[in-house]
Amino acid sequence: MFSNIPFDRVNWFTSGFLVITFFTALIGTPLYFYHFGIDPFIIGLFSVFFIATGMSITLGYHRLFAHKAFKASKTVKFLTLIFGAAAFEDSALDWSSDHRQHHKHVDDENDDPYAISKGFFYAHMGWIFFKLYPRELTNVGDLKKDKMVMWQHKHHQIIGVLVGLVLPAVLGGLYNGWVGALGGFLIGGVTRLVCVQHCTFLINSLCHTMGNRPYDSETSARDSWLMAIFTFGEGYHNYHHSFQHDYRNGVKPWQWDPTKWAIWTLKKLGLASDLRTVPEEKIILAEMRETQKQADAQLKENQSWNVSCPNFKEAMDQLADLSEKLSEGYAEIEQAAADRVQVSREKLAYWREQVSETIEQLTLLRGMQPQMAA
Repeated sequence: MFSNIPFDRVNWFTSGFLVITFFTALIGTPLYFYHFGIDPFIIGLFSVFFIATGMSITLGYHRLFAHKAFKASKTVKFLTLIFGAAAFEDSALDWSSDHRQHHKHVDDENDDPYAISKGFFYAHMGWIFFKLYPRELTNVGDLKKDKMVMWQHKHHQIIGVLVGLVLPAVLGGLYNGWVGALGGFLIGGVTRLVCVQHCTFLINSLCHTMGNRPYDSETSARDSWLMAIFTFGEGYHNYHHSFQHDYRNGVKPWQWDPTKWAIWTLKKLGLASDLRTVPEEKIILAEMRETQKQADAQLKENQSWNVSCPNFKEAMDQLADLSEKLSEGYAEIEQAAADRVQVSREKLAYWREQVSETIEQLTLLRGMQPQMAA
């Protein structure tokens, strides 16, 4: 069972920390609530630290440092570095290096640090067990010039302990003595960091396994509205891999992306600037290209069917028409982009409707197939 594990490459300290904190949270949390009851203050402490540390990963580590999707004031940078350390996901420098390598070599079993091709558990957290130090970190030269980032890189472990474990224990103790201190440490500290970590890990595992790929089916990254709820908008992962430098992950108005809204709010307050976005034309082109690809594949598959059902043939013909229309629209928008001619919002809205209609038709045909087979 363990014969293929390179034990000489296991980071025993990190592995031990992940395992011990996980089982401490799993066993200790219900025991604490059983003996001392559910205290609103302790729940509030968990919530505040979950949001502060979780958003420091999504807004700070991810979109600010790893992707340079916007610029932030020193205050914002400092707070995300402090509370990011309290998530115990390594330093911002180290985290950004891994993430940039992941984007550059996504799904490459040799170079993607958490390649899903090595299995769900490996992509989720198994890769961390074999993460040895020191590391060269050759792809974060820009961040190495940032004194604040380098200060956090040097001291992130002690910062994490003080802010992520000691501080909630102290706050709990001030509220309710040793019982509150225990609750603050266990619920606001250990259980909270385990929850934040596994929400982050699920982006690397679940969002490369389940969900939709509306922008690019060549990558394993997928959009999951469910994961977006628990990760402050990070669940729209197929979009993110298609347009990694956009400060938004949930680009549609109705998509849940609190990190995007927080960055936008920071800009309004003068605490952020230079928010990077992808032009609407490029987004709709990606949607049209991918939808047409799916439609053409469905048409090719259905051509082998010898079905004398008028509804099926009618649906096939309609899908073929929509696919052809998308092809024409794609060429039109692509040419406009080449000529640097701005496409009107009305035109973009029209083609979005055509994409939606094509997806509906694809869903209809896929629903018909089992009935035809039967």
